[in-house]
Amino acid sequence: MRITRIDCHVLLDPGFDVGATSSAQDDLVVEVHTDSGVVGIGETDVNPWIAKACIEAPGTHTMGLGLAEMLVGTDPLDIEGTWERLYVGSAMNGRRGALICAMGALDMALHDIRGKAAGAPCHRFLGTACKEAITPYASLQPDVSNFDAYISSMVDWALRAKDLGFSAAKLEITPSGPYAHKGLRASRERMGDVIAAVRESVGDGFVLMVDVQYAFPDASTCLDTIRKWENFNLFFLETPLPADDLVGYARLSREQGIPIAAGEWLTTRFEFLDLMDRGLVSVVQPDVGRVGGLTETMRVCELAAERGLTVVPHIWKTGISIAAAAHMAAVTPHCPFIEFLPADLCGSSLRQRLAREELRMVGGRIPLPERPGLGVELSRSALEEFQAEAERAYRG
Repeated sequence: MRITRIDCHVLLDPGFDVGATSSAQDDLVVEVHTDSGVVGIGETDVNPWIAKACIEAPGTHTMGLGLAEMLVGTDPLDIEGTWERLYVGSAMNGRRGALICAMGALDMALHDIRGKAAGAPCHRFLGTACKEAITPYASLQPDVSNFDAYISSMVDWALRAKDLGFSAAKLEITPSGPYAHKGLRASRERMGDVIAAVRESVGDGFVLMVDVQYAFPDASTCLDTIRKWENFNLFFLETPLPADDLVGYARLSREQGIPIAAGEWLTTRFEFLDLMDRGLVSVVQPDVGRVGGLTETMRVCELAAERGLTVVPHIWKTGISIAAAAHMAAVTPHCPFIEFLPADLCGSSLRQRLAREELRMVGGRIPLPERPGLGVELSRSALEEFQAEAERAYRG
């Protein structure tokens, strides 16, 4: 079997808002074609036009090649060898960042091909299944215009998630910082009001996580606020500091009791090594598309296991990424949850309509994937519609 071509689809939600901070509005989906007729799909969570250029750009020397020219004509089943070849061959273009994200989409597609070719789900090739089902948590991010309404809406969303069968949810609380919601500027003290209201409404048996999306400028400011949250019994606090403040992350982990989680932006296991060994986080959050695909995600999981750390992947794309993360979780004992954004709780039509035959929650859990490959099919009509929107919005 040989790879014959790679199709890159830049997709855009017709309802996109350039003032919003949500990458669920766009996507890069790749289709890797083979001479046997098997086609693998993958996606990544980065600017899709940039990722497309990383794949399609031609190279002029052996250390600055484009990803597609290194892939076409090769064996799609040599996945680990291909990852190393792409990483080395593109090293001068970017050993981190967008190029690795583009590699992630391609690697995801190769795992899909391997499973489809063998008639087996991807997780059979990643390890031995260690659980009967995967536990999802709901990410809750209301879009309202003032903070009091925000608290009320967050409570309503949490109760709705509980009614849908979720046993865990993550509260996106960002009145400050780079992800701050429009009109929600408020003192950091009020962030605790959100957690208190939700905890009271869902009860002590419901697992709560909190994501403040880099809201605090430094560890001292963060500690002044979050030490008051320790009685809320949070499973983790996600990305409280700028991603590069590893000294600050280490201080948070040492000086208060809430487990600290991070890693959604990181590419390659090498950045995760810094986060784990210097940042001292308790929970690592690789995004399968961003970190470098399933191949690199499994390496991060192994490193986390060696250090006794928990893995909870970041997912903010479509059913393609959800499926990839579920296959990883199926064979990873120290992965208790995956992020799961069901169509019922998401306003993105990309999330709602792009993937067909995707994984769904049954009784609060996601059954282990059993369809060949990732187990996801694309809606061609939705793909064409979102691709046409991207071309219409940004011609040339």
